[in-house]
Amino acid sequence: MRGGLERWKRGVGSRGVRQAMDYALRGTCDSHLRSSGAVALDAYSGVGAATVTRFVAARDGVTHDELDADQLASWVDGADPLSGEHRGRRLESPHADLVLDSTVNAPKSFSIAALIHPELATEFEALQDRLRDRIISTWLVELNARRGMGGRIREDLARIEVVELQHRRSRALDPHIHRHLWLGVKVQGLDARWSNVDSRVAMRVQNLINAEGDLAARTDPEWLAALARHGYSLNETGEIAELAHVVRPLSRRSNQIEANRAVHLARWRTEHPGEEPSHDVLQRIDRYAWATGRPDKPHDLDEAAWAGLVRDEITDLDVYVLNARPPVELRPRHPDAVDRALLARRAVVDADERSRSNNGRFSVLDVRAGATRAVAASDVSGARDELQRLIDDVTWRALAHTRDLLPDAQGKPAHVKALVTHEFADLKTRLGERLTCLSVSGGDPADQQQDHVTTENSLKLGIRLDPTQAAAALAVAGGERLVTVTGPAGTGKTTLLRAARWMLEAKGRRMLIVAPTRKAAAVASREIGATGTSVHALVADHGWRWRTDDAGAQVWWRLRPGQRDPATGVIFRGPRHMRLGPGMRIVVDEAGMLDLHAADALTALALETGAGVALVGDPHQATPVGHAGAMALAQRRAGRAIELSGVHRFDDPLYAALTLCLRSPRSAEDAANIAAELQRTGHVRHVPDSDAARAALVDGYFHRQALSRTVAIVTATNDEAAQVNEAIQQQRVERGQLGLGRMAIGSEEQRILEGDVVQTRRNDRTAGIENRAIWTVTRIGPAALELQRMDDSADVRTITREYAAEHVHLAYATTVHGIQGETTDTSLVGPGVDASGLYVGLTRGRRHNEAIVISTTDSGARKVIADEMMRGLPEPDLEDAAHAAYRDLSRTAHDMDPESRAGSVATRPSDGDRAFESGYRRWVAQVTAWILAARTALLHAHAVSAADEAQHHARLGAVEPHAELSATSRAELETRLTCYERMLADADQQRHEAPVSDARPDARRDPGELPNLGLNPPAEGRGI
Repeated sequence: MRGGLERWKRGVGSRGVRQAMDYALRGTCDSHLRSSGAVALDAYSGVGAATVTRFVAARDGVTHDELDADQLASWVDGADPLSGEHRGRRLESPHADLVLDSTVNAPKSFSIAALIHPELATEFEALQDRLRDRIISTWLVELNARRGMGGRIREDLARIEVVELQHRRSRALDPHIHRHLWLGVKVQGLDARWSNVDSRVAMRVQNLINAEGDLAARTDPEWLAALARHGYSLNETGEIAELAHVVRPLSRRSNQIEANRAVHLARWRTEHPGEEPSHDVLQRIDRYAWATGRPDKPHDLDEAAWAGLVRDEITDLDVYVLNARPPVELRPRHPDAVDRALLARRAVVDADERSRSNNGRFSVLDVRAGATRAVAASDVSGARDELQRLIDDVTWRALAHTRDLLPDAQGKPAHVKALVTHEFADLKTRLGERLTCLSVSGGDPADQQQDHVTTENSLKLGIRLDPTQAAAALAVAGGERLVTVTGPAGTGKTTLLRAARWMLEAKGRRMLIVAPTRKAAAVASREIGATGTSVHALVADHGWRWRTDDAGAQVWWRLRPGQRDPATGVIFRGPRHMRLGPGMRIVVDEAGMLDLHAADALTALALETGAGVALVGDPHQATPVGHAGAMALAQRRAGRAIELSGVHRFDDPLYAALTLCLRSPRSAEDAANIAAELQRTGHVRHVPDSDAARAALVDGYFHRQALSRTVAIVTATNDEAAQVNEAIQQQRVERGQLGLGRMAIGSEEQRILEGDVVQTRRNDRTAGIENRAIWTVTRIGPAALELQRMDDSADVRTITREYAAEHVHLAYATTVHGIQGETTDTSLVGPGVDASGLYVGLTRGRRHNEAIVISTTDSGARKVIADEMMRGLPEPDLEDAAHAAYRDLSRTAHDMDPESRAGSVATRPSDGDRAFESGYRRWVAQVTAWILAARTALLHAHAVSAADEAQHHARLGAVEPHAELSATSRAELETRLTCYERMLADADQQRHEAPVSDARPDARRDPGELPNLGLNPPAEGRGI
């Protein structure tokens, strides 16, 4: 079970309240609501006796009642729904939060099973009820309000309120039972005051909420028993194994029915010009749409007829799927039988995988979520409270695999992202050392002399270089082993590389172009005229291999000639395609997208072969799918580091200069000044809300397209891109630019039409397709689609419908990764992007670039742009990561000190001595588990090191990859281990010297004030 957390804003004229009413009481689906915009005030009038359920969670339990339309409107607006009295300070800003909407989704096979079996439908509802209760209780203990000057003090919560909405179908009317939990932003603290919840913490807690859903779906004993009675079991992904095979075909079949409906409706209107289809006509046509149509009033559906049609569709896919099945035997694993060390590693991998947008940093809360997911996938089953002990143990074991970037910061809140994995820290350290070695190793002394080729010589080749381009070309063609060329967008990196290739060839040297993706390598190779390949293909040719281990971590290792590849069984004989040697210049294009693992292998290869490396790109542009920072690390260590300053892409030279400032603001004040200049020069437009922002992007597309200009649209998320894509496609249909005669289905069930702009998302050597290439669909046939490359009309490829359904999506709008390297006439940037998204988006257009931000004032728009400029900046070294973690910590609220808390009117509830004893025993058990896990990790690391050393002296054979801790990490872990063992002994001694029965106030400490590992153990009930 998974879903996001959406913030419902007040909006202009409080229309966010009106949207909420229509959404809650008329059953309008979220996607439909977003596409239709705000509704009129009377949209929810006349709903009769429709009500929603409100849950009130307090420290003494949870109660619930029903709210009618007027009461719900009052509640959403921040008032008591019964008395109408407003709670706390009323925030009138259009950007003020009203509710936080958590969508709770389950695997789709659950909804199919519920449709087939009424008993399972009842059990599924009960499962969701239990999950709802768990989520509400988690919110109560994990969230907080803020108090004091600047909100610096954390206030625990005494009361929260949640409204639940239950939906049976997706927006496409597929069976999709899901719920929305609306957390009211008005919460009551322990001090009895009402205020807004700390939404920043809520957004981070959502990771744990999603993990709770996974745990419920896969371990709840009552749900698993109900499935077993009907002959069902869960597979390794959490879907019902016996129904998983119909999930994707049902979605595709539904999509095809929607396409058929559109075609029939279009044909009917062609045959009946000026007429509208009658109810009877539409009813006949609707049989093609009921699975995936988008009606305005889902509540008007006939439930029995809808269920019957879906069952018919399922039967068409598998005639036996509705047959009764014999019960299956449940064989859940006991919590004591699981490999807790493996679960701990999986927990850390989960946290690390989700940390890419934070440069590899994650929080204790993320580790808890990872531990919860690891337990969920371990085939255990049990009551939720019973599983918490296992989750706590796995969490503490997992923390032994992490490095604390702020070890001296006591009392860090659990959501502060101040942890990294040992492997990540070691990789950054090792890569930095190798880059330093490469930089100081030098090259051929003759090549290190100033090259006689000048800018004038390059003109003979028809290549015009500005001074920084000439310097960069000379550096690439020179003798320094490590060179970086930082090229902001539009600075002519391709041009200078063509000149550098000519210089190298004139001296009898060669250039090899590599890039992080096949697409980028192919484009660079074609434009520069040098041999090209991807970084991964190059290092693989020289023996590097990578895979995911049993914990899900990516492990890299290297085969030596004569060793057998464990994956293929083939003896590795050495490089076959790309031999390297002294004098060879490896140029990494788009180096800002080079991940740490690939950079480490490439640097080691260069050191070994004597080749030189030139990284050309921009660390401020799109980051890699893996961990980022390689380009920035190389910049700090390069023998020659050239920064291009002449921007050639843009028609406006003043804007070209401004983009250089936009790329890397020196401070928050600098960012504010740059934002003001962007606004003054017409590159920023503010709109009141997200609906208006989406409309501005769509309108901008058609306005610029009407001027015969190419347009790029950059969005913050894939979901935003999908909504803009569908809106543009629909308008193109209405304008007659696209026809409905032929259709195909793309990924995420998107409709693909002839003439659509699409992007391919997977390399296919057979078809000659590259990942992230952008195409126009020129023809859709019965079995295949014909694509024409957007930047080369002569390049036409054919893909199968199967490939399209998996790996093709609309590309009028895309995220920053999808637009990296593209150049258009106009570029529009949607709201909510980070620094790289803003920079890349505002540097794609030759003629015009514009950012759309949500704000009602010019000053607010400038602040939004300035904040985006500073969000997600690179953190090359661990020291930079520590500074970023400290900035994160400085923005958070902290617990009040014990003396101040003791003197306040309302104190944290405590049962005195008994509570302290319980908390102390729990803390001791957790620290002991951590110490055991740390000792185990050290023993394993020493064993791996010894095995590798023994293998070094043994005969070469099959090499199995090992992920070991470096000597530095082992030393750090040993230091922490000694420290925590001493802390445990000191705590025990202090406990006996100052017994709990002592009447002194400081002896009756709150369990939350126990000694900590730099990570405070929480109060009872909160978990680790």
